[in-house]
Amino acid sequence: MRRPVVKEEIVDFLRTKQATNAGFLAEIEAFAKEENIPIIQHEVVAYFRVLLQSLQPKNILEIGTAIGFSALLMAENAPDAKITTIDRNPEMIAFAKENFAKYDHRKQIQLLEGDAADVLSQLDQEYDFVFMDSAKSKYIVFLPEILKHLKVGGLIVFDDVFQGGDIAKPIEEVRRGQRTIYRGLHKLFDVTLNHPGLTSSLLPLSDGLLMVRKNQELIEWEIK
Repeated sequence: MRRPVVKEEIVDFLRTKQATNAGFLAEIEAFAKEENIPIIQHEVVAYFRVLLQSLQPKNILEIGTAIGFSALLMAENAPDAKITTIDRNPEMIAFAKENFAKYDHRKQIQLLEGDAADVLSQLDQEYDFVFMDSAKSKYIVFLPEILKHLKVGGLIVFDDVFQGGDIAKPIEEVRRGQRTIYRGLHKLFDVTLNHPGLTSSLLPLSDGLLMVRKNQELIEWEIK
C-alpha cells in the first residue's frame, strides 16, 4: 500500500527535488510503475541513501523482496554488506532473480524463498540492519524472531505503518477488511514505542516508517 500521509504538494516536492534514480534502478522503478508493482517511494529511496551510506551495515536482512528494487538499492549504498532477502510470491521471486542476475554485480544478495515465519527460524546469522516490507499485520508476529537475529545497536525499519492515516483513527472508522492490519500495527507500536530496551521513532515519509534500535541483548514483552 502506498498512500502518503503528508500534504500532496509536499509529497510532490519530495519526489521531484531529490536526486532521481539512475541506471538499472531507474529501469526497475519504471517497470514497477508500468506493471503497478509496489516498491518504496522516492522520498524513502532518498532517505535510505543517506541512512545506509552513513551506517554502512555489514549484514542486512529484508523481509519482502518483491522485484528486488530495495535490495539492489541497499546493495548500491552499502557496498560491503551481505544482504539476505526473503519472499514467498513466485511471480515476484522470478522478477527478483532476473534483476539480481543482471544487476547484483558484487554478488551481495541472497534470496531465500518461503514464508518468512518459517525461514526466519532457520537463520543462523546476526544482522545489523533489517528492512521490513511484507504483510503489515505480520510485523508483530515476525518481531520476536527478528530481534533474536538483530545485533545490539542494530536497526529495524518497518515500511507503510500509517496505512493512509487509518492508524490514527478509532477502529470503528477503519474498513473491516483493514482491521486485522490496524490491530497488528497497534500491537507493534505498543511493544516498540515505549520499550526500555528499544529506541523507536515514527517518520511521516511515504505511508509512514517505524524505526527501532535494539539497545540490549534480551528484549521481552507481553502482548495484551
